[in-house]
Amino acid sequence: MTVVNLSRRNLFRPDIKQSAPLRPPWSLAEADFTEACTRCGDCVNACPTNVIKVGSGGFPEIDFSQAECTFCDNCSTACPSDAINKQSEKSPWQYVAKIEQSCLSLQGVFCRSCGDVCEHRAIRFKLQVGGRASPELDIDACTGCGACVAPCPSQAIVIEEKL
Repeated sequence: MTVVNLSRRNLFRPDIKQSAPLRPPWSLAEADFTEACTRCGDCVNACPTNVIKVGSGGFPEIDFSQAECTFCDNCSTACPSDAINKQSEKSPWQYVAKIEQSCLSLQGVFCRSCGDVCEHRAIRFKLQVGGRASPELDIDACTGCGACVAPCPSQAIVIEEKL
């Protein structure tokens, strides 16, 4: 039986934009990261929230489906190759939450699960006419920790690069 790597098919689809996976905080730029990372798994084992998973090619990736990143620095401390290298003046990453149109509150259904778990109060709800509330994201307050991703019942929150 032949196993087909479906991700390779995207090579022939110029209209599909492939984005790099979300790497642990304080990771080097993608090309430098994949060059330096030894795929040892030490960062995965060091992560107390288990948000770092072994991803494509054995490289560590962030998976917000079950947990959030607390920016504890354990992954950086555990990394023997400096592919993840915390520098005190450097922010962990340039990612923020984005609320998609499938958000229940935007559809008129009462839900504030993302705002309830946001420690930094980056997601707030503004009352609208008719009693519904719309989520508003304070990009400056958002750390991109991903705490809001897993609790969202409609999977309407994604973490993406800050523009």
